[in-house]
Amino acid sequence: MKEKFIKSTIILIIGGVITKILGMLYKIILTRYLTTEALGLYMMILPTFILFISIASFGFPVAISKMISEDDKNNKRLLSTSIIFILLINIILIFIILIISKPLSIHFLHNKNCTYPIMATSIIIPFTSIESIIKSYFFGKQKMIPLVLSNIAEDIVKILAIIILFPYFKDYSISSIVTFIILFGIISEITSLLTLFMFLPRKVKITKKDLKPSKIYLKDSLSIGVPTTLSKLVGSITYFLEPIILTSVLLYIGYKNSYIIKEYGILSGYSIPIILLPNFFTIAISQALLPVISKEYKNKNLKEVKRKIMQAIYYSLIIGIPFTICLVVFPNLFLKLIYNTDKGISYIRFLAPICLLQYIQAPLSSSLDAMGLSNKNFYANLIGSIIRIVLLPILSIFKIGLWGLVISTSINIVVVTFINIKQIKLAIYEVNPK
Repeated sequence: MKEKFIKSTIILIIGGVITKILGMLYKIILTRYLTTEALGLYMMILPTFILFISIASFGFPVAISKMISEDDKNNKRLLSTSIIFILLINIILIFIILIISKPLSIHFLHNKNCTYPIMATSIIIPFTSIESIIKSYFFGKQKMIPLVLSNIAEDIVKILAIIILFPYFKDYSISSIVTFIILFGIISEITSLLTLFMFLPRKVKITKKDLKPSKIYLKDSLSIGVPTTLSKLVGSITYFLEPIILTSVLLYIGYKNSYIIKEYGILSGYSIPIILLPNFFTIAISQALLPVISKEYKNKNLKEVKRKIMQAIYYSLIIGIPFTICLVVFPNLFLKLIYNTDKGISYIRFLAPICLLQYIQAPLSSSLDAMGLSNKNFYANLIGSIIRIVLLPILSIFKIGLWGLVISTSINIVVVTFINIKQIKLAIYEVNPK
């Protein structure tokens, strides 16, 4: 188990480095192709897209990965049950998106240009949902090479789609350009799915019983998936409400819409992506950690559980601390090198030290999921998100521009991280109070 964990982590880290480079290349191309206004519009749509994705997957990827790692269920029937249920959820969600896209754009985001990009997100949702379920099978089996290859293939196709197709749409309106960029994602999602299908077992006999939905498996999946979904939903709703509240308050106190979109684009499109560069490392650790913690916690091997969690935190900080120091000292170097801009320096210097805590959130969250404590993740995210949403309009009304968002985000990171640490300590103590 130890060797498998290390091997899985190394594969995911190597794959994470490659996909991070490809992802940054994609963002560089995107930010250089788009105007600041178009980038700002794209970043305003992104929270809504993430919210829909969180609802569409319904927490099933975490549930499937956990149950497959425990190796006591019919995996074929588990996957078929999950896919059927998720597709039904997706169909309902698509109709809802098409109905609410216009009023959401006009009355909440205060920008009619958001309408068609929001509609476009509904088309991608089924592809991302099925992809996440198939990936969860490989996570549960600790087979990381298919996952890495599918991510690499997806990013390469995404880059090629922008380079090849964007010139045909560059003279269209801002709304049309952002819509096309979102729709380009269909090509990359299909590529990722096809790559994953190549690695699925070929000599497996599938019977009618395997394809028949199981109420027991659905119930087990929902018991894990619902708290996970609620946890992600809280974060996604907060992220979704963020530009709505921010725009409404700043417009009310006299800021121009053009300023808001531009600064939001700088913060969300330049500063935060650079700060979160090490996240691929911590996410790789947390993904490899889940099946290991799940099995060890089930067997009440708490010494190994604690050791693995401490390892994950230690490795995350080894990368995070030097990177943070470099960001604080040379933020302009990163901005110029990656985005060819000097905008966002002050945001980076303020947020970088605080985001050291953000780097260890993924392993902590994954550990709670593995221990069957997804409800504790929900609790932590709920408390943090309430604080963030309450503070955002209060701070913004003092006419400090986007700094109200920066400060409220920072407090959210601190609160969620420390609650997660406390919940893990309590979970281990409850099993072994000695």
